[in-house]
Amino acid sequence: MKKTLLSLSALALMASCGGSAQNSEADASNTVEEHTTAPQEEEWISLFNGQNLDGWSNYNKETVGPAWKVEDEILYLDASNKEDWQVNGGGDIVTDEIFGDFHFKLDWKISENGNSGIMFLVQEVDDLRYPWNTGPEYQLLDNEGHKDGKIEKHRTADLYDLIKSYEEPVKPVGEWNTSEIIVKDNTLTFILNGVTTVETTLWDDSWNELIANSKFKDMKGFGQYKEGKIALQDHGNNVWFKNIMIKKL
Repeated sequence: MKKTLLSLSALALMASCGGSAQNSEADASNTVEEHTTAPQEEEWISLFNGQNLDGWSNYNKETVGPAWKVEDEILYLDASNKEDWQVNGGGDIVTDEIFGDFHFKLDWKISENGNSGIMFLVQEVDDLRYPWNTGPEYQLLDNEGHKDGKIEKHRTADLYDLIKSYEEPVKPVGEWNTSEIIVKDNTLTFILNGVTTVETTLWDDSWNELIANSKFKDMKGFGQYKEGKIALQDHGNNVWFKNIMIKKL
């Protein structure tokens, strides 16, 4: 009788262990499946290799002018040979690649009294001369030294001529700032040094009203494109850029 009871107990224990093993295998399988099917976060892509301007060109051209230079892994515009309001051998530069929803960021610093900008959703159109004919702008400025610093919606981290920034966490001239532009699900966000400065909805009636009340009102197609190139502006002043990155969303 004892042998029979022992045998039954052993069978019950084996069944219990077998069930636990099967459950463990199932749990492990589910875990693997969860990890496999979980969406992967997009990676940051470098838009500047620190050596040259591969991946960039002057607006509506095939190459980049010699006033745009690379030194110590920093891209800068040498404005020593100014011509009118831009630089001889400079000009605005744009990415070769087109982006839709994205998260863009870079580090920048501006010269005393300097002016520049980052434009986005830019279209290269044969009969247009500048990226800002189609692409909105994240303004970069010496707020205290440049005359545009006295104009509302023309200061650093403003959506140029459209929306005034909520805050101005800009660093003094000569110091590095970090700017970010996010376009996702019809929403535009500007960030400066970790602080959100602008957030608005793109392409709705309010957006169109902003444009209609701005200096861009007569520029056909301005701010209407849902994908385009990134541009860095030559406004005739020394400006430096590094760590130029983008993430496709």
